[in-house]
Amino acid sequence: MLAQPPRIKSSLGREIIAAPLKPNPGRQFRPPPYMSENKPFKLAGVMGMPVLQSRSPIIHNHWILEHSLSAAYGHFPVQIDRIEDAVRGLSALGFAGCNITQPHKLAAFGLMDQVSPLAQRIGAINCIVVRANGALHGFNFDAEGFIQSLRDERPAWRASDGPAVVLGAGGAARAVVCALIDEGVTEIRLTNRTRDKADQLAQIDPRIVHALDWSQRHAALEGAALLVNSTNQGMYGQPALELSLDALPVTALVSDLIYVPLETPLIAAARARGNTTANGLGMLLHQAVPAFEAWFGVRPRVTAALRERVLATF
Repeated sequence: MLAQPPRIKSSLGREIIAAPLKPNPGRQFRPPPYMSENKPFKLAGVMGMPVLQSRSPIIHNHWILEHSLSAAYGHFPVQIDRIEDAVRGLSALGFAGCNITQPHKLAAFGLMDQVSPLAQRIGAINCIVVRANGALHGFNFDAEGFIQSLRDERPAWRASDGPAVVLGAGGAARAVVCALIDEGVTEIRLTNRTRDKADQLAQIDPRIVHALDWSQRHAALEGAALLVNSTNQGMYGQPALELSLDALPVTALVSDLIYVPLETPLIAAARARGNTTANGLGMLLHQAVPAFEAWFGVRPRVTAALRERVLATF
């Protein structure tokens, strides 16, 4: 006598006959690589709020596939009042580490067991590495990513080419200022809508960094070799940056750390007058390189294929 298929009840109380599975001897179960290999599966991700707009998972998962790693990288939206729980949980969950983005860069800094010298100077982190003993090591790779983004657009660029003008005094500006000082810049003209924050940031090296009132931002461009916007003005959903470029030399390099949109009003205006420009995508891509290496032990490359994959999401 043939066995009868099982009968189950739906949530509405109706009886349903479950169809039996049909045997398929020609089809074999093929486990994912990380299940068939005796290797630990590594996890990483990006914490922020909001964070789903981040392209970091596209970048890191591209490299994970490229190098056939048993790993994955995802978005981790974390509320401000839960950041300590989330960071402390990295070790317990076996994470290799994570990126930290706004608004958590400063809060996460204070939760580290160890912080790199550069991150100490910047005063914020953008990457956490979980050591084998569970200790949390904080890094800031934004400075490295920023410098390489400039060289992508102008390979012969040097910080000693002339004065730099930096707009903004937040965490990104701190990374930019430290990077330029380490590269040998001789003068940074720093201006921010809140003068006190600019004064505080200038204390990194008062011989090189000179704080200016926000109203002086237009005149500060005279004779500059580099202009950097580290504010959120021009970002999607934010007002455009109000800045006259009349005094800026056409030979100056213009960098906007924003990458959503890829072409901000500042980038469009600078390109139209003949300046070389760099948007924030290059910085995003290049800061990811040392983070990936720290987590997974492989040094990846920023290739045309990766750029195209990220650009396809805009």
